[in-house]
Amino acid sequence: MHYNGLSDKEVAESREKYGSNVIPDSEPTTFWAEFKETFGDPMIRILLAIAVLMIVMCVLGYADIYEPIGTIVAILIVAFVSAKTGVASDTKYRQLKDSTKKDQCKVYRNGVVAVIDMDDVVVGDKVLLQSGDKIPADGVLIHGHIKVDNSALNGEAEECSKTAAPGEFRLADEITGDTFVDKHSLFRGAVLFDGEGVLDVQKVGLATMMGKMAEEMQDEEPDSPLKVKLSNLAGLISRFGYIGAVVIAAMYLAFYVISAGGIGPYLDTGATEIIKDVVEAVSLAVVIIVCAVPEGLPLMISLVLMQNTSKMLDHNVLVRKAEGIETAGSLNILFSDKTGTITKGRLEVVEFFTGDGITIPLAELPQHGKIKGLVDLAIGKNSQSMFDASGNVIGGNATDQALMKFLGQELFGKLESSCTVTLSQGFNSANKFSQAYLGELKKTFYKGAPERLLNASTKYLSLSGEEHPISLRAINAKIDELASKSMRVLAFGYSNQQMTENKINDDTVIVGFVGIRDDVRPEAREAIAAVQGAGIQVVMITGDRLETAVAIATDAGLLKTEDDVALTSAQLNELSDEEVKQIIPRIRVIARALPTDKSRMVRLCQEMNLVVGMTGDGVNDSPALKRADVGFAMGSGTEAAKEAGKIVILDDNFKSIKDAIWYGRTIYHNILKFCKFQLVINVAAVVVSAISPFFGVEEPLKVTHLLFVNLVMDGLGAIMLGNEPAQERYMTEKPRRRDESIVSKPMMVQILTMGLWLTVLSFLFLKLPFFDQFFANTEQKLSAYFVLFIWSALFNGFNVRDDGFAIFKGLNENTGFMKVFLAIVVIQALIVNAPLVPACAWIGSMFSCVPFPPVGWLVVGILAVTMIPVDMIRKAVTPK
Repeated sequence: MHYNGLSDKEVAESREKYGSNVIPDSEPTTFWAEFKETFGDPMIRILLAIAVLMIVMCVLGYADIYEPIGTIVAILIVAFVSAKTGVASDTKYRQLKDSTKKDQCKVYRNGVVAVIDMDDVVVGDKVLLQSGDKIPADGVLIHGHIKVDNSALNGEAEECSKTAAPGEFRLADEITGDTFVDKHSLFRGAVLFDGEGVLDVQKVGLATMMGKMAEEMQDEEPDSPLKVKLSNLAGLISRFGYIGAVVIAAMYLAFYVISAGGIGPYLDTGATEIIKDVVEAVSLAVVIIVCAVPEGLPLMISLVLMQNTSKMLDHNVLVRKAEGIETAGSLNILFSDKTGTITKGRLEVVEFFTGDGITIPLAELPQHGKIKGLVDLAIGKNSQSMFDASGNVIGGNATDQALMKFLGQELFGKLESSCTVTLSQGFNSANKFSQAYLGELKKTFYKGAPERLLNASTKYLSLSGEEHPISLRAINAKIDELASKSMRVLAFGYSNQQMTENKINDDTVIVGFVGIRDDVRPEAREAIAAVQGAGIQVVMITGDRLETAVAIATDAGLLKTEDDVALTSAQLNELSDEEVKQIIPRIRVIARALPTDKSRMVRLCQEMNLVVGMTGDGVNDSPALKRADVGFAMGSGTEAAKEAGKIVILDDNFKSIKDAIWYGRTIYHNILKFCKFQLVINVAAVVVSAISPFFGVEEPLKVTHLLFVNLVMDGLGAIMLGNEPAQERYMTEKPRRRDESIVSKPMMVQILTMGLWLTVLSFLFLKLPFFDQFFANTEQKLSAYFVLFIWSALFNGFNVRDDGFAIFKGLNENTGFMKVFLAIVVIQALIVNAPLVPACAWIGSMFSCVPFPPVGWLVVGILAVTMIPVDMIRKAVTPK
């Protein structure tokens, strides 16, 4: 049937009235937007408050300008790195998107068929649909008979039959899961399996189902687990710093009062002296706060996320939002799509067996020449599918295409030229078989439903190629076995008579049977086992029927015990939220799932304080991908899904999801290592700065020394520990709760132990007369103490690399560790010895350092190394 379609004028009028078919893309991430977002980080806000406080002190003449400048520089570096990472991730995603050619469609316009971009379709267009086409907008089939794949909308690549609608039929305003599979409705994003027809476009752009899904994704995303943990850590550090500052300031004022002989005598010293003491106490309090806050932590996290975002591309993982990769390592539960993620996403032949129920492994089938040759003819000469010039299978339904792939392009080409089909009859739903007569061979070949061929057959071919009487009992048992595994079984046979239309000849011999299904990826089984071994609950959530879902889940290793729960969307919706929460730990499969089911499960799990992951590729998955803590969008999926996900799995493989989890856990471990490294320095710096004046040592660590600790040590420390290699043991650990503190009890013990040891080491060095002999004066000794403090922290860097005793293992996989270690040693040596070069004397003055003898360097090195044996002793005596 021919349609005139819309004229150019009518197209313009329709677009004016109903809008464009364009679904607006999200705005590209800008450097400035990402830069500003950094200042919402709780740690950055603390640093800003400290910078403001120090600027005020500086203006009043009670502080040095170096520290506020250094802190502001640190903040700007963090904001720059974070913004650069965000823009780089977004750019990679958009490059991936732009590399895909815009979809086009065929429409009737001005009396002819024109090929236009899908974005140019308008309401009222009549779109010509043919096999393989993607539906460009929502509407109704008004001519023809087609079969569509709705997987972009409901996640399942099942053949959904559509027929021409009566003239009064209109697309429903309220779309449900049943609307996708009704007789006449078609939706943007679906793909034609087979047939030809004409679509009457009734909704375009944001009015389509896909457009509405895109609008739903504007909801606010939940805070990432890392952000929650950092907020808690920031609060802890703030309290520690502020309370410590107040207490120390009060202690100093009390010390001044006691030294004066009491409150009365102290007040008699005069206002000038009292104000001076208060200012000194407040100045010390500011130093305490500066020491307490780990300025390098935000920088370290930004650097680590940036470095690993690039690494993950090698594992087919495109990280759209940097925090997503760390969140992946914190997962408690992962909802995974079935089709294309756990399974291969296409039907294929997975089993072959003969008429007596004996299975022949597919790789061994060529060894049975007669059976193989007859099966090849039954497929190659009896199919609506074929190979195109590029080697892709085209035409026919999904089953025919699976059989053609099983046959192979090379063999199909040979059969094409070897013999000719004299008569044929295609498959139809009434006959449930197809047949082809090859005149040269004088044989009719059949392909169809087992029950149809078995009803007309009395013999089968054995493994040796001989004919034997058929045993229906054995065959039916085998067919039932494969059906329980959700396989579709097809039978092949041949007759030595000419074909009879709509009938199978009664001399038909069964050649064999194949089992076809969308099979589980072999690597997915291993990856699922690894993810489960990591303590993460994996739930397959699919639009497929329950029986198929259970069979796939069992094969994939998801359903293992009788306690494991598999249920349908209908069963799920009969339960209240509280009832669902009670069974969530046992749920493994949700079948016939709707988009609302996915979003509901994400919400309920987050209410249980679980970190939730969701995979998906369709428009229907987008809201749940957005709402989950981390959404894994499939690289072959819809743009809506990719926009919603934090991570894009480029190869659609569950194994890549496992790698993302593994690297996410590695990142978190490296953050923990850095926290231990940095907080030991901070604890020691706070304690030493707070109590040293009581021991008669004024400012053993100058403001510029603290600047070096907080910027140089922390920034380079991020490089030292941020690239620590991934370890297999990370995938055997239990997941962490969303609100779990970064600083665990064992970690706190290590920080306090080593912080206190560094404090003890500091006062032994500063107060014992024994060490005076190695230095000419106090200035040299204090310069040496600056070196001791930094070197002790560096050697402690080895301690934090491993919770056990393998602290030197894997250094070859993190070559940056020793490079940074040596770089810091060299930088500090240059600072200390700068006064030896007249032009650089100002550097020594800025850091209050003077050169000291080589023997002093040796003593300092020996003392600093003690950090390693002390921590070894701690590890040996404290429980894991």
